[in-house]
Amino acid sequence: MTAVPRYSPMDCAQYSRLELAIVQKRALRLRWLGRGLTHLEVVRPLDLRTRRHAEYLILRDALDRRRILRLDRIARFEVLGGA
Repeated sequence: MTAVPRYSPMDCAQYSRLELAIVQKRALRLRWLGRGLTHLEVVRPLDLRTRRHAEYLILRDALDRRRILRLDRIARFEVLGGA
């Protein structure tokens, strides 16, 4: 069994940008790393959570699926126009 990599917190300014996008219901163009692949998708951020010493973004993807993404998997994001 592979150990989960230690969580590396997101920069506070970037975290604040995510919070603001959630409050303003703005979409994100999000690039993240997962299962050895780089993903690029426009998503709708819903909430931020902390669990087991790591922070997560709860989102809706392009297929309207609810997903949970650990913040240190995010390579970059861009806040887009209104919802």
